[in-house]
Amino acid sequence: MSRRLRVLAVAGLLVAGTTATVIATAPSASADTQICDQFGSTTIGGRYVVQNNRWGSSSPQCINVTDTGFSIIQQDGTGNTSGAPVSYPSVFLGCHYSNCSPGSPLPAQISRISSANTSISNSYPSSGTWNASYDIWLNADTNVSGVQDTEIMVWLNHQGGIQPIGSPTGTANIAGRTWEVWTGSNGQNNVVSYRTSGISSLSFNVMDFIRDTLSRGSQYGTANWYLTSIQAGFEPWIGGVGLAVNNFSASVTTGGGPTGGPSTSPTSGGPTGGPGGCSATYSTSNSWPGGFQGDVTVRNTGSSSINGWAVSGTLPGGASISQVWNGSLSGSGSNFTVRNESYNGTIPGGGTTSFGFIGSGSAPGSLSLSCSSS
Repeated sequence: MSRRLRVLAVAGLLVAGTTATVIATAPSASADTQICDQFGSTTIGGRYVVQNNRWGSSSPQCINVTDTGFSIIQQDGTGNTSGAPVSYPSVFLGCHYSNCSPGSPLPAQISRISSANTSISNSYPSSGTWNASYDIWLNADTNVSGVQDTEIMVWLNHQGGIQPIGSPTGTANIAGRTWEVWTGSNGQNNVVSYRTSGISSLSFNVMDFIRDTLSRGSQYGTANWYLTSIQAGFEPWIGGVGLAVNNFSASVTTGGGPTGGPSTSPTSGGPTGGPGGCSATYSTSNSWPGGFQGDVTVRNTGSSSINGWAVSGTLPGGASISQVWNGSLSGSGSNFTVRNESYNGTIPGGGTTSFGFIGSGSAPGSLSLSCSSS
């Protein structure tokens, strides 16, 4: 649901590009630490921030922070179940209102992220009205001092008569599950929510949700935007004591390499190239009415490094490509060529890299690709 996330501002500079200057704003939790300050925070594991973030209520809220997560131990506020929750206590990797996790790899440009893997284990009480959700933030630039442009919510579980922002607009098959997709705005940013229930633990690639979001319209972002934070926690409306993140982890890899995440069995026209050359293999990792996500693995078929590659093909049935990441697109209509970026052109002998794209039309059952190298 809608939130006005506010964390105490701190001094610091953010370096433009894909690497954030870490702003040391919170002490590290060495043993169980209780936080009752409205926007109080601490760090855990030397890489994540845990925040109380009681933004929607003046009533007390306290969390107990452990070495691997946190739990709500007091929550006295009451939210309107037709409106916003009272808070969003969470643990995160990245930067949130200039509060950056130690050594943060975020913000990072979406087109340069090859994987953003995360894992979580939660516990839930039997009473109250709440959701357990990831909050994934995208922004058109690297400014993390205020409200971000797009919020992606991933509802793992919920209880009581609450619903995401906006209205249901479809479904998505991601991380081995089917999710209801809701789209709307909270008045400050666009929100795309993926809702299911009953999940107490999950591991997934955040990029799968980001790419699905981008496929739903440029108002939600493009591959040139930035991922600024990956947050996981709870939105309580009523009660919430006993909600707990038992374990949380997240990591972001930029540059070439496999994108990870769920995929169907690869379909391909077969490897091409020879000694000293390259091959390209296609798979469809997600599809929806009128569009699909394709992933291509580029392999060096020789024993010596190659320093550049280009993959060409023709999409069947009049399909076309609208967005590409980890590659540079040329061509028109169904005919396309994708060339390496400056950071993933070199592939050692026997090694691989990959790129992905959003296509319009029907997903191909197979795709014949040619690969050339330099």
